[in-house]
Amino acid sequence: QVQLVESGGGLVQAGGSLRLSCAASGRTFSSYAMGWFRQAPGKEREFVAVISWRGGSTYYADSVKGRFTISRDNAKNTVYLQMNSLKPEDTAVYYCAADERVGARQDEYDYWGQGTQVTVSS
Repeated sequence: QVQLVESGGGLVQAGGSLRLSCAASGRTFSSYAMGWFRQAPGKEREFVAVISWRGGSTYYADSVKGRFTISRDNAKNTVYLQMNSLKPEDTAVYYCAADERVGARQDEYDYWGQGTQVTVSS
């Protein structure tokens, strides 16, 4: 079992930066690939980024590539999402999720956090 708690969301102006954190409980955090997803108002939840269990592989949605960076610290049971050059269209609730395999399909993820709101003003 893995429990996930996101933090770090907030209100930021366009062009600004935020770093989201996702703290995991459980002794098997390092066995899971960790993903970030987001859901904007009136839209379906979508994939943002994923990192493999050791951090050696990362994948990003085209919409955030070059602006967002996913990383993890297995000693701290935490995964991060550094978001730079934020745009109003990045406004969404951001969720972290855990899965045994690296992937972008949210239906494959076993564990989810409660989400953290990110609002980017123009």
